[in-house]
Amino acid sequence: MPHLVAPGACARLVHHMPVVVNLTRHSEPSTVTERVLVIVNAASRRGEDARGALVTALVAHDFHPVVEPLDDAATLAARVRAHAADVTRVIVAGGDGTVGTVAGAVLGTGLPLGIVPTGTANNLARTLGIPASVEEACALVRAGRTHAIDAAEVNGRVFMTTASIGLSVAITEALTDDAKRRMGTLAYAATAARTVRRAERFVADITWPGGTRRARTVQVVVGNGRFYGSAMQVADDTRIDDHALDLYSLEVRAKWRLLALGPRMKRGTHGDADDVRALRAPEFHVATATPMTVNADGELVTETPATFRVLPSALTVYAPDAADAPGLG
Repeated sequence: MPHLVAPGACARLVHHMPVVVNLTRHSEPSTVTERVLVIVNAASRRGEDARGALVTALVAHDFHPVVEPLDDAATLAARVRAHAADVTRVIVAGGDGTVGTVAGAVLGTGLPLGIVPTGTANNLARTLGIPASVEEACALVRAGRTHAIDAAEVNGRVFMTTASIGLSVAITEALTDDAKRRMGTLAYAATAARTVRRAERFVADITWPGGTRRARTVQVVVGNGRFYGSAMQVADDTRIDDHALDLYSLEVRAKWRLLALGPRMKRGTHGDADDVRALRAPEFHVATATPMTVNADGELVTETPATFRVLPSALTVYAPDAADAPGLG
């Protein structure tokens, strides 16, 4: 049974215990009728500080929060299914890895997802135009404006932003939680600068409906959303509701070219360069001579051979109007 606490105890919520905020202890009549499932990554960059603020903000917006811990994907999916009949929405607070895990658990339940960005890069929130403030993100959920967006999967693992092979994996392996807490998104750039000199080319056989390519590359990135890493863009015209994935392969011969491509990658125009191959399709398959690690939403999740698929309009999220969201059509 979930434990009952008053809203004043929000800051003392223990992240490994499910919690229901009981408003009936207040002397004033409560108008709360809507129970929402809340999942918080307390280990994210702002997660510990944001947890109490999140529950307080939800209560202020007349929600009845049921707080569950962040767990492994299978356990979390079971928790979400168990609550599916008695909550109206799921709200996740964390970074892209947390949001991707929760999104995978929500798929198939029909529940809309509210995102409160408390991680380091928060690229899905950036794609959707979701504000960084806990209070503003909760107000967006209360406003009730929803949008159907695509999800993606690699070897059956759901991701929401990008999945990659090669240099990005090396950066993820070198990037420490301490650096992310201290430096924020600058940690990505600093770690990339140290890692680029060790980048090695590899051969990737890439196939998609209607095409195939053997690439000598230092990095293959497959994007569902618009932004990844330190707010770099997969492509400047990609959308998270276009029912397609964008792949690019960095087929540079000299490492200095990686630095030269940096400004283009921030703008999302690197696909125009002669040594970058850019493709758009609903599915890609990437094979390498020996298994290579695949990074998805900032987490190391599987190995090649890897099949990437778009899941069209698989998830309903709370988002502002498309005019205020760079990654919505």
